[in-house]
Amino acid sequence: MYNQIYSILREAGEIMLSAKNIETTIEEKDGAANLVTMYDVTIQNFLQQKLLSLFPDAHFMGEEDSRNAVILEGKTFIVDPIDGTANFIRHMNASAISVALLQEKEVILGATYNPYRNQFFYAEKGKGATCNQNPIHVSDAALSKSIVSFGTSPYYKELHPKTFDLGYRLLCASLDIRRSGSAVIDLCETAQGHLDLFCELKLSPWDYAASSLIITEAGGSISQMNGLPLVFDRPCSVVAGSPKAYKDFFTL
Repeated sequence: MYNQIYSILREAGEIMLSAKNIETTIEEKDGAANLVTMYDVTIQNFLQQKLLSLFPDAHFMGEEDSRNAVILEGKTFIVDPIDGTANFIRHMNASAISVALLQEKEVILGATYNPYRNQFFYAEKGKGATCNQNPIHVSDAALSKSIVSFGTSPYYKELHPKTFDLGYRLLCASLDIRRSGSAVIDLCETAQGHLDLFCELKLSPWDYAASSLIITEAGGSISQMNGLPLVFDRPCSVVAGSPKAYKDFFTL
C-alpha cells in the first residue's frame, strides 16, 4: 500500500508545484480567512479518482465537498488537498496534502506529503510511522523543555481571545512557540520530534485525521483538549505531542 499511496501523493504534489497564477483562481468559502483555489479542487478531484480506484467501495470526504453528508461506516477516505491554502496563495512553500483511510471510524492509514520539502509521512495502524521511509519518533521533552506549535483557529473569530490566552500560557510554560499556518505540517513536525507539542481549539477532520495516526504510531499522544478521543464527523479541538508534554498540557 505504501508505494501506491506514495505515487498518488507525489503526483498530486506535482500539481501543486506546477501551479501558476494562483491569485487569479481564489474564491472565498465561509469567510474572509477561508479560501479555496482552482488547485484545491483539481487536486481533490485527482485524489478522489485515484484513491477510489484502490478501494472502490470506500466513501470519500474531502475539504472541498465538506458540506456533503459525512459517512464513516465501512471504509472512508478523509482528504485535505492543500492544507495551508493561504500559504499556497502567497507562495510561502508551507503547504501539504493529507490522506487518511478510516475503517469503521478508526484511522488505519495516514499519509501526508509536503512537495516543497519532498517529505512523505506515512503510517499504518500497528506498523510505526516513517518520513521518506525512515522511522520517526516523538521527542521525550516535558512542556518546560518544549518548542510548542499552536494554531489560531482563523475561521472562528469567537475563539480568538481564548486562543491567544492559551498561547500566552504556553509561551510562559515552554521554551518558545512556532506557527507554520498548516496543522498537517505542524503535527508531522511533532511526530518526528522537531516540535514537542501542537494544539488548536478547533480544527476540521481533514486537518488532523491522517496526522493523528502518524502521531500515535510515532509514540505520541493526541486527543481533544478535554481529553476525549478525536472525532472525525465534525470539527473538534486537538492537542498532540510527546507523552510528557501532552500530560503537562493538562496542568496549565
